[in-house]
Amino acid sequence: MAAMAVALRGLGGRFRWRTQAVAGGVRGAARAGQRDYDLLVVGGGSGGLACAKEAAQLGRKVAVVDYVEPSPQGTRWGLGGTCVNVGCIPKKLMHQAALLGGLIQDAPNYGWEVAQPVPHDWRKMAEAVQNHVKSLNWGHRVQLQDRKVKYFNIKASFVDEHTVCGVAKGGKEILLSADHIIIATGGRPRYPTHIEGALEYGITSDDIFWLKESPGKTWHPTDVALECAGFLTGIGLDTTIMMRSIPLRGFDQQMSSMVIEHMASHGTRFLRGCAPSRVRRLPDGQLQVTWEDCTTGKEDTGTFDTVLWAIGRVPDTRSLNLEKAGVDTSPDTQKILVDSREATSVPHIYAVGDVVEGRPELTPTAIMAGRLLVQRLFGGSSDLMDYDNVPTTVFTPLEYGCVGLSEEEAVAHHGQEHVEVYHAHYKPLEFTVAGRDASQCYVKMVCLREPPQLVLGLHFLGPNAGEVTQGFALGIKCGASYAQVMRTVGIHPTCSEEVVKLRISKRSGLDPTVTGC
Repeated sequence: MAAMAVALRGLGGRFRWRTQAVAGGVRGAARAGQRDYDLLVVGGGSGGLACAKEAAQLGRKVAVVDYVEPSPQGTRWGLGGTCVNVGCIPKKLMHQAALLGGLIQDAPNYGWEVAQPVPHDWRKMAEAVQNHVKSLNWGHRVQLQDRKVKYFNIKASFVDEHTVCGVAKGGKEILLSADHIIIATGGRPRYPTHIEGALEYGITSDDIFWLKESPGKTWHPTDVALECAGFLTGIGLDTTIMMRSIPLRGFDQQMSSMVIEHMASHGTRFLRGCAPSRVRRLPDGQLQVTWEDCTTGKEDTGTFDTVLWAIGRVPDTRSLNLEKAGVDTSPDTQKILVDSREATSVPHIYAVGDVVEGRPELTPTAIMAGRLLVQRLFGGSSDLMDYDNVPTTVFTPLEYGCVGLSEEEAVAHHGQEHVEVYHAHYKPLEFTVAGRDASQCYVKMVCLREPPQLVLGLHFLGPNAGEVTQGFALGIKCGASYAQVMRTVGIHPTCSEEVVKLRISKRSGLDPTVTGC
C-alpha cells in the first residue's frame, strides 16, 4: 500500500485521483486536493496548445481536451484549432496561390515566355494545402507527447468548478479534474438561420478550405468574406460579394474602401446595400439566391455554384455547461467575461483567445496571452497581456496591414483638432515593369498633432503589408513619435521605405518642418 501511495503522488506531494470509467457512467468523484492535473486546458487551438506546452515546460502535470464538432456540411479536422485547420494557414496558402497567378501574368514583361492563359487546378492546390494542414495536426500531437502532455480527443463539459466530463469513442465517459482550468475553445462561423435554405445549401470558412472540387461561381453575402473572395477571384473564379453596409467594420474606413476599390477593379463583383432572403437548389444542382435592395425593397435573384456565409463567429461555449462551474458569460455575445489576468468569475478558471469577450480574434494574441497566463500561474511572473497596438493584416489581393488606432478611432479619442494624419500614394518598383495599376497602394500614419507627435496608428495598403506592419509595430509599441519614424533610414527600394518618407499632412499639405526626398 505504501508503494502504491508513492506511485500515486504527483507534483508537490499531492495525491492524484484518477477516473475509473464504466459503461453508462463514471465511478468515483474528485475530492479536494486530490485532482488529476495541475492544469487542464479545454480546447486544442493556438491559445490552448500554447498554455499546455508552456505549463509542461515549467514542470507541471497537464492535460488537453479537444473535440471538433463537424460543420453542418460534415467537414471535420484534427488538432490545432481554427488557425491551423480552417483559418490563417490554409487562407494564406490559397492567397499565395492567387498571388502566383498575378506573377505569372507579369512574367512576360520580365522576359519569361509563359503561354497565356495558364489554367489553375483546384484539386491539386487543395490537396497540397490539406496535406500541409494534416502534417501540422500530427506535429501538434507529437509535441504534446514529447512534453508529456496528456491529450484527450473528447467533447468536454463542466461537472463542477474543478471537473469536466467527456465522452470518448464507444460512449465511455471520462472525468478529469484539475487545480487550474483554462478555457480556449475559440469560435465557429455563424449561420443566418433566419434565411431560408442557408443551413441546407450554404458553406462557411469551416468548409471552403477542405473542398475537393472547385467551388465554381461563388456568392458571398458580406464583406467579411473579402479574403476568401479575393483568392477565389485571383485563381480565376467568378466571385460576387454582397455588402449591406460599410466594409471591414472596425478597420480604418478609408483603407477599407480602397481595398474594395482594388478588388472591384480586378474582377470581384460587389452588390451594395442588399440583404439576402432565400437560397434554394435548382433541378440542375445550382443554387438560386434571392436578395432585396434595402433602399428600394426590390427583389432580385442570381444563380451560383457555391454560397459562402461569412457573417461573423460565435463562441464555442454552448456545450461546456459553464453554469455548472459558475463561469459568467456576456448575455449579448455568450463570450466568457474575464479580468486583466484572464480570470473568469471563478478564480481558478481562466479563458484566452476568441472565446473571450473584448479580446482581438487573432491567433498571436491568444498564444501570447496563454503563455503569460501560465507564467503567472506557475512561473512566478506578474506580467499581464497588453492588448494595445496589436498589429494585424487582412490578406486581400492587395494586402492591408495596420497597427494602433484607425483615423476614426483617433478622432473619437482625441478630437479632430488634436490629430494629424500623414499620408501618401506610392508605386511599388515591381509594379513598374509589369505595368500594374498602383492607384490603391497607399500608406498613412495617424499621429497626435502636439509635439512630439506620438504615432497612434499606421495603415499600409500594398504588397507584403504584413511584413511591413510587423516591423513598424515594435516602434509604435515602444511609443515612437513621428519625428523618430522620419529619422529611421529606409531600405531602398522597398515598399516599407514609403513609411519613413511620409511628408504630407491631410490637414495642412506639405509639412514645412521636414525636408528630404
